[in-house]
Formats: sequence, structure tokens, C-alpha cells
Amino acid sequence: MKLIKNIICVFILSVLSYTVYAQPGEELPSEEVEIIKDFEAALEESNRLEVKPELPPLDTNSRKLIYTIPSKSLQVEYLPPKIRPIAMKRDAIPPIYKGFVKLGYGIPSSPYAEASYHTSDPDKYEVGLNFKHHSANFRDIENQRFSRTNAGVDGTYFHEEGFAINGNIGFDANQVHFYGYDQEEQTNVSREQVQQQFNTFTLGGQLFNGERTQGDLSYYAGFDFYSLQDNFASGETNLDIDLGLTKWFNEQHELTVRITTDFTTFEDTAKQNLNNFYLNPTFTFHGDFFKIKVGGNLTSNDDKFTVFPDAEASVNVVGNKLSVFAGARGDLHKNTFKNLSDYNPFIVSRGFDIRNSSYYDFYGGIRGNLAVLDYQGQIGFKRVDDMATFLGDPIDTLRFDVLYDTTDIFYIKGTINAYPVKGLEVIGTIGSNVYSLNNFEKAWHLPAFEVNVGLNYTTMEDKLRLKAELFVENGVPYINDAGETDNLNGLFDLSFGADYRLSDNFGIFFQLNNLANNKRQRWANYPTYGINILGGLTARF
Repeated sequence: MKLIKNIICVFILSVLSYTVYAQPGEELPSEEVEIIKDFEAALEESNRLEVKPELPPLDTNSRKLIYTIPSKSLQVEYLPPKIRPIAMKRDAIPPIYKGFVKLGYGIPSSPYAEASYHTSDPDKYEVGLNFKHHSANFRDIENQRFSRTNAGVDGTYFHEEGFAINGNIGFDANQVHFYGYDQEEQTNVSREQVQQQFNTFTLGGQLFNGERTQGDLSYYAGFDFYSLQDNFASGETNLDIDLGLTKWFNEQHELTVRITTDFTTFEDTAKQNLNNFYLNPTFTFHGDFFKIKVGGNLTSNDDKFTVFPDAEASVNVVGNKLSVFAGARGDLHKNTFKNLSDYNPFIVSRGFDIRNSSYYDFYGGIRGNLAVLDYQGQIGFKRVDDMATFLGDPIDTLRFDVLYDTTDIFYIKGTINAYPVKGLEVIGTIGSNVYSLNNFEKAWHLPAFEVNVGLNYTTMEDKLRLKAELFVENGVPYINDAGETDNLNGLFDLSFGADYRLSDNFGIFFQLNNLANNKRQRWANYPTYGINILGGLTARF
């Protein structure tokens, strides 16, 4: 349709053009044009050229491209991020009590008193004072009585340079009586005739690093001194100087060197000296699942040098649930008048012989933690030269001589510490020793089997604490009046106790000891006290 319009426009223009170029004055002929047929224009059909695209052939040649990127370090300065803690509700800080007092009385006649007071500035000092007295008089057996009183002061000063100084001073008065005589044949024996009292004065001090040093180095240097006197003009003094240095590597491996000098003098009618020197270097390596300690203990006594082992290896088999360990160690143990009178207060003091016991100990065992239970079991063999045993003195029959013999000991021991339910703690130990002595028939007055079990239960928001204890021990061997080897009765001691806090500052306590009224003789002719009761008040401030 557009084409037709274009043709008409051409025709009109042609007519107009003819009119323009006509001669002036000449009239155009008047004719009529008759259009017979409309003009129709049409284009011929064109042939479409079809082109099929094809991919170019693949380039199979491999090319190695090398890029060179110049390195450039950028200095970026930024402020460290600030981590702001989410606000949390604080737990209430429990009140701090500096003083404690415990006063009580028991049956049979048994006064009890205990007091302590501690004050401190965590950055400057700590000072503590303590006092304790306990005595009893069991009138069923004449002169079956005891009394023990001790008091002391301990303090530590922390210097701003990082070191600290500790000091302590104390006094202990331990009074016992030789009531092991025949109560039917000997009567009305005065206390003065059978009384023994050990008065001990102690003094100590130590310099050590109160803070962690830059080189991960820990150090200490200290001394301990005591002077002991008894009722029979026997006395003993001891000075122990101890130096130690520990270097930590990677905050987990430690190298420790310890040097100790130990001087003891015992005097009755004669004077005895027993001086030991110790050099103990060890290195402990902590791995991911194992720990190894290697070292030695070099000792010297009377110019005799002995090297003892000090080594232990442990491997975690099942994480902290089960680990196995094995080790070897050895040392000199002093049999001083103080050590042995603490163990057996009925020993002789005139003619007492102080000497070293040397031992080697080879052991192995298992230990671990099972959720609510910590446990350890150990088996070992120990060789002891000059082990102390006790037999009744043939002249002074109320006392015991200290006799020494070389002994092989095969032992088994184990401990558990369990928390089966909230507030309940169970502690148990068991031990068994098999002695094989060179000269003596038995290990006189030394137990071979012991079991101790303790239960502590806290309830009523920690106001009430209940406890129970069981002690079992075999009858120890001795030589009876007929000169024959025999065993004393065994121990079965079951005790109960309770502490109840009436208020924040005051409370009461009660103890029922040896409920089975077991009067076994731990030492021949010296029966224990049987059932006894103790109760009273407590205060804290």
C-alpha cells in the first residue's frame, strides 16, 4: 500500500512539473484521463542462503604460562579489636572468716580446744596463728592418759620485686605415760614415775619466687630446725638446709635440681651425729599421651657415696581414664629420735641408736579417672637396709627397743576417691606388705595389712556435714612373756561424726569414736582407749 502512495506522489509531481515549464499564455489541453487499472507492484521471491556454523578445530598444543608477580608488603596500621564481655550475673562472694575456734569435752575425761587466726593482703603478706590442745584420762586403767599441746605462727611476705620470704616458729608438748605395767600386781603408781614428755621447738624459713619469672625459672632456699628434749635428759637437734631450682621448657617440660644437707645430733650419756648430703637432679618430659621422668639421687653419709634411681614413666592408654606407670627410686631415710618417737612414743631414750635406712623401690601400676571416681593401684618390691622394728626392752619392760634389720618387702596398695552423688565423698585406701627379713623371724610391731575407709556427706545447703570412718589392721607380731612369737589382736575401729552450723558464725560438733569398743594393743601391753565421745561448739569470725 505504501508503494501505491509513492507512485501517486510521482505522478502528481510530474503533472506539476509540466505545468511549470509550459509556455506563457499557452493553455493546457483539457482532457480527461481514465484510470482503467490500479498499479500493483510486487517483488520477486529471493532464494535464502543457508549457512551451517562449524566449531574451529581444537588446539591440542600444551602451553606453559609463566606469570611474574612482584612481591610487595603492605604496611597496614589498625587498632587492636576490643572484645567486650557480655554482662553476666555475678555469683555472691562467700564471706571470708579470719578466725576459727573449736571447744569441746569428751567422755572419758577429755578436754579439747583448737583456735586459729589468719589475715592477709594478697599482694603483700599472709600471717597465720594456730593453737591446739587435746588430752584424755581413761580411769579404767591406771595412768592411761595423754596430753598434747602445740602452737605456732606462720607468715609470708611478698616483695614487689617478685620474691617472697616465709617464716615459721612453733612449740609442741607431747605427754604420754607408760601404763603398760601389770595393773594387778602394781597399784598406786604415781604419774611422775611413768610420765614421758617430748618438748619440741621448731623454726623455719624460706626464700622463693613469689611470682613467675621471665625465664620460667623457679627457685627456693630454706632451712628447718628443731630441738627436742624429753623427761629423761635425752635431746636431739636437727638442721635441714634445702636449695632447689626448676627450669621450665615450653611451659611443660621441667628440669629440677635439688640440694639438701641434713645435720642431726642426738645426746644422752653420749653424743651421736648423723649427717646426710643429697643431690637430686631430674628432668620430666610431658608428651601428648605420656610422661617420662629421668634422674638420680646422689647421697653421701660418712664419706660413703650412693647413687639411687629417681625415674618414672607413664602412658595414657585410654585418655585420662586409664594410664599405666612404672618407676624406680631410692633414698636415705633417717631413723631419728623424733621420727621414731612420733611413731612409737614408748621407745627407750637412753642408749637410743640413730641411723639411716637406705632403700630401693621398684614399682608399677595403673591410675585414672572414671567420671565420679579417681583411682590408683600399685604393686612393687622394696629392698630396705636397716629397717626399724620394735621389741619390748628386756630390762625396762615398759619401753621398746629399736632393732634394725635388712628386709625385702613385696607390697600392694591402692586408693580411691569417689563422688557418687552430690555432696557425698568416699575415700578408701588399702595396703598389704609381705616382709622377708635377713635375721629376724618377723617385722616386730609393723602391720602387714591395713584398710581405711572414710565417708563425708554434706547437705542442708552445707549446714550439716556427716562423716564415718573405718580402720582395719591386722594384729602385729611380737614376742610374748613366754619368749614365743605371737600376734596381738587386730584393729576394727568404726567411728561417726557430725558438724552442724547453727548460724553463719556458730555451730556444734559431735564425734563417736571406736563404736565397736575395740581395745586392741597396737604396742604390747598398751591397750587402746576403746569407745569415747567428744562434742562441743565451733565459732568463726
